[in-house]
Amino acid sequence: MKKASFNILRVGLAITFLWIGILIFKAPEAWGGYLEPWAVNLLPIPLAQAILGTAILDIAIGILLLTDFFVWGAAIVGSLHLVVVLVVSGITEVTVRDIGILAGMLAIMIDALPGNLFTRRIDKI
Repeated sequence: MKKASFNILRVGLAITFLWIGILIFKAPEAWGGYLEPWAVNLLPIPLAQAILGTAILDIAIGILLLTDFFVWGAAIVGSLHLVVVLVVSGITEVTVRDIGILAGMLAIMIDALPGNLFTRRIDKI
């Protein structure tokens, strides 16, 4: 059984990702303003579609965390997503918040990794 602290962090991050996903759906054009111009120029699709894709990704991560299903996979994807967010949004007054959320996702990822993930690899060596 997992510790209560793990579950509190998991549910808190789930709510955060769900909430952000819903907010993005409500006003995708506003969220596009957080991207640095150089990052917008690299997008292979229109900005609005990329932002809506981000909303879908955030909601999917939130659902997986909330339902306690495939948590380590959701945490890996969420961590990578947050690293991308930090890179493409630049250093702002909200950067510290994103770093805190990233730290929480990394903690969930490390704690939720399947126990046999590394033992299988060691056996093959």
